[in-house]
Amino acid sequence: MDRGSEGKGRTMSTMNRENQELAGLLYFLTKLGLGEYYPNKLTLHSLFEINKNSIDEKAVLSLEEIPWCFLRKLFKINAECRSCTQLSIRYEENSDLSDLDLYTAEDSADSKVNPLDVIVALFLCADSLLQQEMALKMSLCQFSLPLLLPHGNKSQCALMHWALRDIVKEWCPHDLSESKGFVEENIIQANIPFYSFVRLKNCSLPKSQFLNHLLSSGQQSCSIFTHRDVEGGAVKRQIANGLVEVCWYLPSGGKTLDIFPEPIGFANLRGDIRESLTQFNFLFQVSTATFVFLDRVDEEEHRILTSLQDVKSKLFLVVNRNGENARQDMMSVKTLVGELNLSNNRVKIKDSRQNVTEFSNRLCEAIKTSLLDVKSTINIVNMFDEAIELGLSVDESKTDKQREAAEEIMDDIGVRSIPHYKKQQLPLQGENWKRLSQLEKEECRLKKPGDSNLEEYKLQLHAEKEQIRKDQRKCKVYKGMKRFIQYLSSSDKEERDVFLKWMKLKFNTHSRTKLFELRNKFKEQCKNKDVKLIAELDQALVDSSLGIEHYMREMGLIYEFSTDSISSPIAADKISHLPALAAEMLLDGYPLELLDGDASNIPERWVTDVLMELHKKVGQKSRLLVLTVLGVQSSGKSTLLNTMFGVQFPVSSGRCTRGAFMLFLKVGEDLKSELNCDFIVVIDTEGLKAPDLAQLEDSYEHDNQLATFVIGLSDVTIINIAMENANEMKDVLQIAVHAFLRMKEIGKKPVCHFVHQNVSSVSAHTKTMTERKHLLDQLNEMTQIAAEMERKPAIKEFTDVLDYDMEKNNWNIPGLWHGTPPMAPVNTGYSEAVAHFKKNLLQTMMSERSNEPSQIPEFLVWMTSLWKAVKYENFIFSFRNTLVAHAYDSLWKEFNQWEWEFRKEILTWQTAAELEILNADNESELETWNRLVGKKKLEATQKIVDQETIMKEKLCDYYKRRGKRVNLIEKYKAEFSTSIRSLANEIKHSVYAKLDCALELKITLKQTQDIQRQYRNVIEKRVMKLLGDCNESTLTDEELTQEFEKMWAEATVNVGGVKERDIAACVLKQLRKSFSNRNVNEELQNIRDLNEFGRCPFKTTRDHVDSFLGKVQHLWTEDLQIFANSVIKSCTQFVLDKVKTNGDYQESFTKELLETIDKALEKDDHNKTNTLFEIDLKIHMCGIASREFLKMHRKFLTENNPHSQLKKYKSQYRSDFLDLYRKKDHCQRKANDFVQFCIKPAVKEYIGRSLGVDIVDEILTSSHSAKFSSRSFFQYNIQKELLQKDDFNSFLKYIDQYEMYVKDWIFQHIQEKMAEDKTLCKLKNNILHIILNKITRSIEWASKDQGDVLLPDDKENITKLISNMRTFLIKDISISEESVKTTLFQIQSKCHQFINCLKTSINELKDELEEEISNSDNITETLNQLPIKPQDELFKRVFGCGKQCPFCFAPCEAGGTEHKEHHTAIHRPQGLGSFHRHKSRKLVTALCTTDVYSEKNFRNSKTGNKWHPYKDYIKYYQDWIIPPDPTIEASDYWKYVLVQYNMRFAQEYKAEPADVPEAWRTITKQQALKGLQDAFNMK
Repeated sequence: MDRGSEGKGRTMSTMNRENQELAGLLYFLTKLGLGEYYPNKLTLHSLFEINKNSIDEKAVLSLEEIPWCFLRKLFKINAECRSCTQLSIRYEENSDLSDLDLYTAEDSADSKVNPLDVIVALFLCADSLLQQEMALKMSLCQFSLPLLLPHGNKSQCALMHWALRDIVKEWCPHDLSESKGFVEENIIQANIPFYSFVRLKNCSLPKSQFLNHLLSSGQQSCSIFTHRDVEGGAVKRQIANGLVEVCWYLPSGGKTLDIFPEPIGFANLRGDIRESLTQFNFLFQVSTATFVFLDRVDEEEHRILTSLQDVKSKLFLVVNRNGENARQDMMSVKTLVGELNLSNNRVKIKDSRQNVTEFSNRLCEAIKTSLLDVKSTINIVNMFDEAIELGLSVDESKTDKQREAAEEIMDDIGVRSIPHYKKQQLPLQGENWKRLSQLEKEECRLKKPGDSNLEEYKLQLHAEKEQIRKDQRKCKVYKGMKRFIQYLSSSDKEERDVFLKWMKLKFNTHSRTKLFELRNKFKEQCKNKDVKLIAELDQALVDSSLGIEHYMREMGLIYEFSTDSISSPIAADKISHLPALAAEMLLDGYPLELLDGDASNIPERWVTDVLMELHKKVGQKSRLLVLTVLGVQSSGKSTLLNTMFGVQFPVSSGRCTRGAFMLFLKVGEDLKSELNCDFIVVIDTEGLKAPDLAQLEDSYEHDNQLATFVIGLSDVTIINIAMENANEMKDVLQIAVHAFLRMKEIGKKPVCHFVHQNVSSVSAHTKTMTERKHLLDQLNEMTQIAAEMERKPAIKEFTDVLDYDMEKNNWNIPGLWHGTPPMAPVNTGYSEAVAHFKKNLLQTMMSERSNEPSQIPEFLVWMTSLWKAVKYENFIFSFRNTLVAHAYDSLWKEFNQWEWEFRKEILTWQTAAELEILNADNESELETWNRLVGKKKLEATQKIVDQETIMKEKLCDYYKRRGKRVNLIEKYKAEFSTSIRSLANEIKHSVYAKLDCALELKITLKQTQDIQRQYRNVIEKRVMKLLGDCNESTLTDEELTQEFEKMWAEATVNVGGVKERDIAACVLKQLRKSFSNRNVNEELQNIRDLNEFGRCPFKTTRDHVDSFLGKVQHLWTEDLQIFANSVIKSCTQFVLDKVKTNGDYQESFTKELLETIDKALEKDDHNKTNTLFEIDLKIHMCGIASREFLKMHRKFLTENNPHSQLKKYKSQYRSDFLDLYRKKDHCQRKANDFVQFCIKPAVKEYIGRSLGVDIVDEILTSSHSAKFSSRSFFQYNIQKELLQKDDFNSFLKYIDQYEMYVKDWIFQHIQEKMAEDKTLCKLKNNILHIILNKITRSIEWASKDQGDVLLPDDKENITKLISNMRTFLIKDISISEESVKTTLFQIQSKCHQFINCLKTSINELKDELEEEISNSDNITETLNQLPIKPQDELFKRVFGCGKQCPFCFAPCEAGGTEHKEHHTAIHRPQGLGSFHRHKSRKLVTALCTTDVYSEKNFRNSKTGNKWHPYKDYIKYYQDWIIPPDPTIEASDYWKYVLVQYNMRFAQEYKAEPADVPEAWRTITKQQALKGLQDAFNMK
């Protein structure tokens, strides 16, 4: 064979071998389930998903599960991850050796994998970022790392520069130990000695085991390298031969502890050097020395070793002398040593008398000795050339493009200082951004107004804010920032990720060198406690920090300030894609800066748009579970999060980063339904109460804001305590407890867990019981302090704030390091404890989650509201949240509906009960009627209890619903429950009064009917006598009529009536009774006749107030007179409404009137009146009422006078007389008379009784229903209409006579609605058809006797027919017994004929009434005469408690009537409530929403005329919550009104016009409406 053929054959052989090796690699990867990921297709962010496997570590049952189990454990920094490379197969003991199959006794090779093969396989399949992260986690576990990674062919390796790039180590060389200094450096850039360990084919020494011993101190053993004695270590390697691992020994500075005085790198080649010759040659070239382990040297190995250069200084032979061939083996070694001319100290021989430890010590001494001769060192980065020269690839070469891009940005910094560079190139996050943050807080707190008017001061702040925003919009985007955005925008994901990692690496390196000196100075000043210098150095550290987050922040601010000023489509296109870019990064596992800690501000538009883009990208499935960790600085918060979730929050770098960052972790499909979320959002924050910064003035405030904000955002809060007890955490706990209390008060229910770190004893849980009890005592103490500060005295213990269990909510976590750093690995106990905590935490969230999950839009609304509230010092009272408002409004709408259903049910029952009383037997005794009323009251009570129970059940069911955000309004549940009880009491009181009225009416009607019956009997006897007399002769109709008229006149000449009652005396009696327990009867005894009172206008006097201040104020204000006039006007309207109804005066009217006055006096917080005022006011009002009630009484007596009632039947008696005389068939006429005199009045009454409820139903189900759905909607609509009308008198009435205005508005609204499409006629007709159908059915039912047989056809059974009808209709209509007897007088018809005639008459009645209804157009009269007035029912629905703001008189809009706290959406300039300055008499422009957050004071009768801080208004007005305006535009509505009618209001209030700020004059009607819409959350 010629040379060409030989070379060609060798090439073919090599190619075949390589193909076979590649096929073997792919087979092995496929066996592990990794085939689809080769090469480099497994991404980092794919491992962040939260699924069941990430919570429960189950036994590995298949080879495919091994890599994932390894990765999961590795990402939890669990050093046991290498042990999960074997299948979990259990073997049962077998005592019968005869059954033992020698071929299967050993584990099947198919179920075993060498850990190194798994590691190599994963590195081959991982993308570049995952390789880096794996290397970083392995480094924390103190595992060796791949330096040269084989690729199928053992000679095809890659130098893993990139994979090792991110590893930063700290160590203390002995020359720095005295100064307690340290070195922090990227380990592959450290110039340190480098030792390699390799072996020959014939080697029985456990090289890796020796290395582990070599690197272990006396008390700290390590398993850096996998060896044959570890689990799976003896399994034959499939793909790992040729792998070169690297690790580093790093000294701690303790001379007695450290093995070596300086850092050293150690490399370990897997497999023998012949198999991996390229790797061996590379290692020999780059190493300080190479240790070759061997038993003997064969010919090929001899050739390789003798061909090496510099062997005398770089080669050590480690020889194992044992076995039968020891002499022969040693001869081959001696031959090699002689040829290499190695000295004896370069050959280390181990014989059987030395154990591993003893021989390791010899090797250690050899290395120490060689260190003395080291002249030059090398770093791994500088191994690049040697690798290329030997044909090795370098993984980092693939990232050159991204590295150059990052360096281009770094080069832009040049020689400039970082603060100077940031100021020039990243201008948006500079002083203007920080100033904007300060202005926003000052706008909320108003601490520095000086002598300025507060509203003017707010406008100044607003103007400065707008100017800063304008300046920010003008800022140029510089080269570095443009390049950054351009690279993020144009590159694919992998290129983007690598670019960002290069940026991070470059910045970290830069920061470590630049900040080292600053940090040393800072520490020095902290010892000296020079507060000024500490603050300066702290700021210098912030200014000198530079990282990717600063560029991301600048990108966000470019968007934040540009979006409202983009003029061209091109510019818009450059900016508009940025949120989508950031959203994509969030989904790929990058954190988003939520709170800029440097400026203590949030770029809200940027964060909102980024998250909304994310919401779109995930198909609007973005339910969030938010988790955060709080704790002292450097207490291991970020490490805890990284271990829990395998994420990458920075734990140690040269930079100083502040604020809060959020990370989105996708939840797997197998957990979404159980966790009820799509993402877990992890928030990492800066450390609270940094000891070095605690002395700074604003440190506590900053921490408080941060804690309140992140706790408010979170569903789970972890308090990280890095000590055995909480003594040093007291300030942090105080901040956290305060934040938890605030969240409870606004409806958020976070779960809280306390993690105690560095608690490692196995009995720690038992031993720390005392500490946990002490912690709870501290928490209780802090809760009381916080509750006192927030004015929540009912809260006494921490468990009043949170569901806290001392056992379940405390977790002990061992220390992070297993031994002394920097050589200590992460403690496996730490990893296991954190994993156990995570598992329990998520399981708890699955079963006990109290907060409904927020989708991103709701989360953003909550975030915005929370941040606004945080900017106010008084958080609880400043919190305004759209989500809470919507949740509250939703409940209030449903509550209103339930209330109406309750009222409607009882009103319907009450109507029937009243009828039953009116239909009671007239012959019964009064006692029988009393018993009936008593029975009905018992029925009413039970009915009300039943309805109350139903309503409470609806409330409970509502709070169990999902999707209603009921957790946000949990605190209102008790108030709504109390409102139900109050509603039941109110209805019960009303029903009892109505039943009593029905009884009074029954008695009155009986009196008139008794008289009527008496004279009816007389008349009927006289008619029959006249008939007898006339039958004796023949008379014409005219003569008969003359005889009848003569008889009628004689018979009715003496008909009397019911005696008129002394109404004034009745009213006076009720008045005296109301004061019976007040010792004031002397004043009332002198009154003889109420008629004399109330004729002249009521005048208030100085005697109506007791305090000296009140008497003085009475001289120069008319407040009390205005109040009295308002009460009198409202009460007079109440009296007139009662008088308009068709009924008699009832005692309950005066009771209601007096109760109305009592309520008005009770609501008045402004005027400190005395009992004399109350007496005079009530006497005055009762005087007016007595005269009106007397008119009502006389009208009733007139309408029910027996003479008048008899006169109604005169024509009927005359017809009866004529028909009887002529013996004429009068059946149809009798049926008509019965329908006209008995049925028609009853039907009209039925329509009247039913119409009120039906009108309310119509209003509440029509297109106008939204106006009455809740008080907020009602207020919005009524104020919107006021603005549209633009009528001063309407505004004035709304402000000064709010209750009257509301009543009139409702009445007018009902009139308009009833007039639309003849709605009232339709409702009446509907009711008419219902009752006529019932009457028709009653005729059918009444016409049958027992056994469903028709009544006998005789005239006697007509009476039975009517009686049966009355029984059937007893709960529907009241048919007067007297009317029946009168109409049926001397009826001669037969029953069946009468029934037919009756049906005809009913049909005619239907047509007649339909015509009457169609022709009736007086809606006002109809509404006034209804017994159930729809205007009153709707008023109850929307008016509420009637309380008004003590400063501006805006009405309360809180739901129910029994709420503990009053609030309103918009407050007004106080001048609109007639407030003016005493000296200038000018109307006041101040807004209470501004004043209560300022340093201003107020005084009034409540404060005893002493000045009191507005900020502490709650002391005198505990039940009023006055939050700040959310924006300066929020109160534009009333500002506009004051500007428009300034002069008119001044004239009305007898004051001078207000000095309104100029900016108010520019507010347009449209802006006023917009302010109104925003205030009420109307879109």
